[in-house]
Amino acid sequence: MVPTPDTFDYVIVGAGAAGSILAARLTEDPGTSVCVLEAGPPDRNFFIHLPAGFIKTLVDPSVTWQFSTEPTDRTGGRRIKTIQGRTLGGSSSVNGMIYNRGQPADLDSWAQRGNRGWGYADCLPYYMRTENRIGYGRDDRRGKSGALPVTDMDWVHPLSEAFMEGCVAAGLPRNPDYNSGDQAGVGYYQRGIQKGWRVSAARAFLKPAMGRPELEVRTNARACGIVFEGRRAIGIRYVTERGGAVREVRARKEVILSSGTVNTARLMQLSGIGPASTLARIGVPVFHELPVGENFRDHYASRLVMRAKPGVETLNELARGFGLVKQVARWATGRPSMLATAPSHVHLFWKSFEGLDEPDLQGVFTPGSYAEGKVYVLDDYPGCTAGAWQHRPESTGWVRAKSTDVFEDPEIQPNYLSDENDRRVHIGGIRLIRRLLHMPQMMKFLERETLPGPNVDRDDELLDFAYRNGSTTYHLIGTCRMGPETDRTSVVNDRLQVHGLEALRIVDASVMPSMPSANTYATTMMIAEKASDFIRGRAPLEAAA
Repeated sequence: MVPTPDTFDYVIVGAGAAGSILAARLTEDPGTSVCVLEAGPPDRNFFIHLPAGFIKTLVDPSVTWQFSTEPTDRTGGRRIKTIQGRTLGGSSSVNGMIYNRGQPADLDSWAQRGNRGWGYADCLPYYMRTENRIGYGRDDRRGKSGALPVTDMDWVHPLSEAFMEGCVAAGLPRNPDYNSGDQAGVGYYQRGIQKGWRVSAARAFLKPAMGRPELEVRTNARACGIVFEGRRAIGIRYVTERGGAVREVRARKEVILSSGTVNTARLMQLSGIGPASTLARIGVPVFHELPVGENFRDHYASRLVMRAKPGVETLNELARGFGLVKQVARWATGRPSMLATAPSHVHLFWKSFEGLDEPDLQGVFTPGSYAEGKVYVLDDYPGCTAGAWQHRPESTGWVRAKSTDVFEDPEIQPNYLSDENDRRVHIGGIRLIRRLLHMPQMMKFLERETLPGPNVDRDDELLDFAYRNGSTTYHLIGTCRMGPETDRTSVVNDRLQVHGLEALRIVDASVMPSMPSANTYATTMMIAEKASDFIRGRAPLEAAA
């Protein structure tokens, strides 16, 4: 028997980047009550807040969803971990902390698909409302009074400087602010770190709002179904443990799903909303047929590793023994330290082939050598790692529930590199990174390429290397795509309301119509800021000039 439900104005499923912002914005209105359901625990784990702690939290199932993709020939038959956050702050509590908006054309393409008000000029004020840019940035492009601090790298390494010098020598410009609307070039990443600590969406937005009596946050609350009255969403069913009692919370005004690209799609499917074939496979009657779970995309990266010359100190030595002791001491005394850096130090945005108008690649550089086939696991020899991925992959896949058990992971199939052009761009990215790693400025410090190695050079060999060693960048989007009702691939309209249903809205990365030329965190926050105005009945912010 389901206990008598509590009732709020809004029920938000998920306390990640989007849910945290929505909870904060909606409860700014006096008398507006909000209940947030988070499947994970409170964010009390110390390693969530220490920037370098992501190495531990990424493999900790107590604060992450340890999802894996389905194997294909183009992943060498491997399942690839595609981990997402499961705690207050969601993935913003376990991600690489990079703040990256992408290119204006990304959003203009959304508007061109029939999504009114989603062009770059419309969305820029919402990016700005979120951020507190601490550092260089144009006043008409960067926010200075938002809740999320966006800071510059304050701990630099000689190899990072050499890599940037080599990029400039190869024709890439130094870019002082890749978030200004002009992305091309090389420089240090901007990140959500302040005074040595990670600033997650929960810390920036949710925690300050949790003192309001109108906001209730329930952790360890795993949503298992949407409650409907006719075509109107009126609540959420959830459980706190496997086999436990089903509880229910009701919404007077709206139910808002913000649980991420995988979990939002799964919850919709478990509630009878999705493709008939998917629902039939798990024995759920069709309540409303929509392409939920389809149109899934992710960035797929390949990384090259170089061995350093004897005597060159890299992260590999600094992360062990006395080197680590020194870095801990620096961090504890408030000085710049590798413990307060993002996993990727240097960015580059450039072209896979000459003649392109805009960059179609994002590259990363770290002054440490990662182990073969393992993301963010340092090898036992000193070196450096650089990789690249395609901005806008065309390879699409799906997320499909395997059963009605909300504790069973869904089937996740990105179909990495299934598109021919994606393979061509990926090869171009590997060749660009290899050229930059072998620039004279770098070879003063480096001995040789260890991964994939100089003997791997033909296109088919490089693709085989990508299949066997590539990995996700955890940028999952698209399973509840935004578009007009006439677009048969879309799930929500341009106000993020689910087509054909009432009082049900989706606000997270699953609504992105196409992949931004960037990490997805900043754009997810922008979407939530914009959605909060829709929900509150506010006029949109004035479009940028």
